[in-house]
Amino acid sequence: MIDWLAFLIVFITALVAAVVVVGLYALGLRLLVSAGRAPLVAPAEFTDAITVMSEKKRLREEKRVEKATRKNPLSPAQRRAARVAAYACFACCSAAVVYGIYLIVPLLH
Repeated sequence: MIDWLAFLIVFITALVAAVVVVGLYALGLRLLVSAGRAPLVAPAEFTDAITVMSEKKRLREEKRVEKATRKNPLSPAQRRAARVAAYACFACCSAAVVYGIYLIVPLLH
């Protein structure tokens, strides 16, 4: 016999947790960009990759990020506050993931 109420509770909890984790991560990225720390990750080069960012395109992207950082209208204190808030969002996101793993993985004694 299936306990449908328990299934519904687990489903809703998982859905809410996923929304919270993704939302915190997205908010953290947005705050990080507002703080003038736009993440630029160079793509890994694989031998069978369809497209690889060329050196010229990578330099152009770095220049674009630098220009966006210079045009930031926030004061240094506002940038610092946004950066701290971004790191807090990432910490909360990480804590939620670790807590979820803690709930799933049985404790070994």
